[in-house]
Amino acid sequence: MAKSKEIKTIGVLTSGGDASGMNAAIRAVVRKAIANGKKVMGIQRGYAGLLNEEIAEMKSNDVSEIIQRGGTILRTARCEEFRHEEGQAQGAEICKKYGIDGIVVIGGDGSYRGAQALANHGVNTIGVPGTIDLDISCTDYTIGFDTAVNTAMEAIDKIRDTSSSHERCSIIEVMGRNAGYIALWCGVANGAENILLPEKYDYNEQAIIDDIIKSRKYGKTHHLIINAEGIGHSTSMARRIEAATGIETRATILGYMQRGGAPTCKDRYYASMMGAYAADLLCSGKSNRVVAYKAGEFVDYDIDEALAMTKTINEYEYQVAQVL
Repeated sequence: MAKSKEIKTIGVLTSGGDASGMNAAIRAVVRKAIANGKKVMGIQRGYAGLLNEEIAEMKSNDVSEIIQRGGTILRTARCEEFRHEEGQAQGAEICKKYGIDGIVVIGGDGSYRGAQALANHGVNTIGVPGTIDLDISCTDYTIGFDTAVNTAMEAIDKIRDTSSSHERCSIIEVMGRNAGYIALWCGVANGAENILLPEKYDYNEQAIIDDIIKSRKYGKTHHLIINAEGIGHSTSMARRIEAATGIETRATILGYMQRGGAPTCKDRYYASMMGAYAADLLCSGKSNRVVAYKAGEFVDYDIDEALAMTKTINEYEYQVAQVL
């Protein structure tokens, strides 16, 4: 585990897609670091803001009244320049310019690679998992997933009501990039007839069509299909199913509504613990680590080890979803 000299100033940034609970993590980093006698610098717009030197000191009252807000007060952006060595070296130099000895990076696996690069350039760096996709392999929880999946579940319940009233087939596309966790959870929680996951779907659309026809013969008044973003093409799928079955079929893409909104209690609490844990790691001289929640505990891993891990849908959970 990498160790270095005592740090005096901690930076914090959010990177990649926003996720409800990021503000709780920012708040915890700021207040825990200050409680440990450190100065905190907020970096706007992720790595892009670092390169543009959008950096300012944050005091404890700067993070008042934010824990209940969705999104991120530090804002976020993609940064192509930071994918390259030149941009990474420039970012490390800017950290030195502002006296930033360590940085907490809140984001997904792409953000972790940026954190890894900063650590390789001598900046103490800790990653905190912030993504609604739940696709970071080293952790059972990522900031924003709980809010996103509850938002999607509530929306699907409403769509199901009108689907039943009109005796329709409804295809509802949820986010998650190439991971099917939101789709799986909503599929079970909303009682979907079909759940299409990037990790499992065999693209046998005829099997779905046969299932819809069979269900209708048994008196089912509607048919609910949860489709993951990684599969997509929900609108064209709906047209094909309607043509094949003669049953009115509609597609709804929930989209960015899943990213926003007030975070759930779980996202506020877990994000707070992770932010505080990250600040403590830096204050104890640790670097090149990522915070995780594993087997009921908050832990940390070497970032190289974390990025090398793989993750997939739990087979038992998927089988249960198929049965239910």
